[in-house]
Amino acid sequence: MPDMCERFRCAMAAGEKPLSEVNFLTVAEVAAVMRVSKMTVYRLVHSGHLPAVRVGRSFRVPENAVHDYLQQSYVGWESA
Repeated sequence: MPDMCERFRCAMAAGEKPLSEVNFLTVAEVAAVMRVSKMTVYRLVHSGHLPAVRVGRSFRVPENAVHDYLQQSYVGWESA
């Protein structure tokens, strides 16, 4: 998996927002959006499934990364 800087460079090259315009969420905010515990968010960050930027002793997660993760993880159901 590419490092965080490489991922953001690729995102910017793909026409996405520059970092100055990216909205970052705290771990608690991500947990609230996903309706999971903060520990689950930390596990996703540490496993590399959810990209994050370390700010001091805490993490910030790009808002679009949360939405992308949820969209990729969506499991549909088939009608009976």
